Amino acid sequence: MKLFLKTKDYSVSNEEFDLLYDSKLDMLVTQPQPENLFRYYESEAYISHTDAKTSFVDRLYQFVKGFNLKNKVQVIENQDINVGKLLDFGAGTGDFLTVAKKSGFEVSGIEPNQKARDRAKQKGIELSDSLANLNDRKYGVITLWHVLEHLPNLDGQLVELKELLQEDGLLVVAVPNYRSFDAKHYKSHWAAYDVPRHLWHFSRTSISKLFERHQMEVVKTYPMIFDSFYVSLLSEKYRGNNFYFLPALAVGLWSNISAWFNKEYSSVIYLIKKKQ
Repeated sequence: MKLFLKTKDYSVSNEEFDLLYDSKLDMLVTQPQPENLFRYYESEAYISHTDAKTSFVDRLYQFVKGFNLKNKVQVIENQDINVGKLLDFGAGTGDFLTVAKKSGFEVSGIEPNQKARDRAKQKGIELSDSLANLNDRKYGVITLWHVLEHLPNLDGQLVELKELLQEDGLLVVAVPNYRSFDAKHYKSHWAAYDVPRHLWHFSRTSISKLFERHQMEVVKTYPMIFDSFYVSLLSEKYRGNNFYFLPALAVGLWSNISAWFNKEYSSVIYLIKKKQ
C-alpha cells in the first residue's frame, strides 16, 4: 500500500499517523494501529462518548444530533421490512436507542466504553459490552452509526454481525467519505480522519466492495447533509483558524452542492442486505 497522506490526532494525543491507500478496496488504512486503542477514547474532548455542551461546537453538535436522531429512525421506518428487534452496535451514550425506543422499537445495544454505558444507563438504556452477551438472538435491523471505521477486526466483526441479522434483515451503516469535497479541501486537517480512532477510511466504492466479499449488497444510500458543516467546523479549528464559522459554513455548503451532482457527500448512510 502506498502513502496517501500524513495526519495526526488533533483531539487527544497529537501523535502523527500515516494513511495508506488500499487500491483493491479504494480504502485508506491508518498506520500504525495502536494496540491500546482505549486510551485514545479516554478524553472529555471525545464528545461522542459524552453529552458535552461546554463549547460552541459542542452545543452545535448536540443541537444537530437531535435532528439527526429523528432522521435516522425515520430512515428505518421508511423501509419495507419487518424490523422486529433492533441492535445498535457502538451505541455510545444511548441517544439513538432512546429515540428508537420511544418510536416503538424493541432495542438492544453494544458499547465497549464503560463511561458511555453509564451515561446510557442514566437515560434508561441498558447496554452490553460485547456481542458475546446477546445469546444468539436475531435482529431485523442492526445499525452502526459512525462505528464501522472504529472496528479493529473489520472482517471478523462483519461476519459476526451478518450472523446476527435475519435473512431479510437490514444492516444500516453510516461512515465518513474521504472522497468528499470537504475531505479533499482540508486534506490532513480533515476532522473525519480522526486518527487513530478511525482505523479505516471509506469511499462509496470501498463500502460496496467490502460487503460484496461478505455476500451482502448496498441496496440504498442516504446523504448526511449536516456532517459536512460539523466536520468543516472542526477542521477549521484544527487548522488554527479562530474565525472558523464562516469558512466552515462555506466549505460545508459547497461540499453538499458538489455532492448533489457526484453523490460524494461528507458522510453517507448505506442500507445493506444479505444477497438472496
